[in-house]
Amino acid sequence: MKIKAKLNGEETEIKLLLESPMAGKEEAATKKIEESYITHITAKVGSAVVWEASTGPFLSKDPYFMFKFKGAKAGDKIVIETIDNKGKTEKAEEAIK
Repeated sequence: MKIKAKLNGEETEIKLLLESPMAGKEEAATKKIEESYITHITAKVGSAVVWEASTGPFLSKDPYFMFKFKGAKAGDKIVIETIDNKGKTEKAEEAIK
C-alpha cells in the first residue's frame, strides 16, 4: 500500500495505491489463482472517518484511489485500513504534508 497525503489550502488530497490481484471467482478459476480482492477501505484522521468505500472483484488489479477532504492540518496522520474477502486486514499510515 502506498499513500501520498498533501495539504492544499483547506483541502487534503490523498492518493492511494493498493496492492491486490482483485481476482473474483471467474478470474481466479481462469488464471488458476486464489480468489482474492479487497472488500472495504477506511481512511481515518484521528478517530474521524474521512473516507470509506466498499469494493469487490469488479476493480482492476492494484487499484488506485484519489480523494479530498477538509479539516486536517499538516502533521496529522491519515490511517488507511483495508479488509479483503478472507477477512485479512492491512493498515498503513502517512503524515499529511
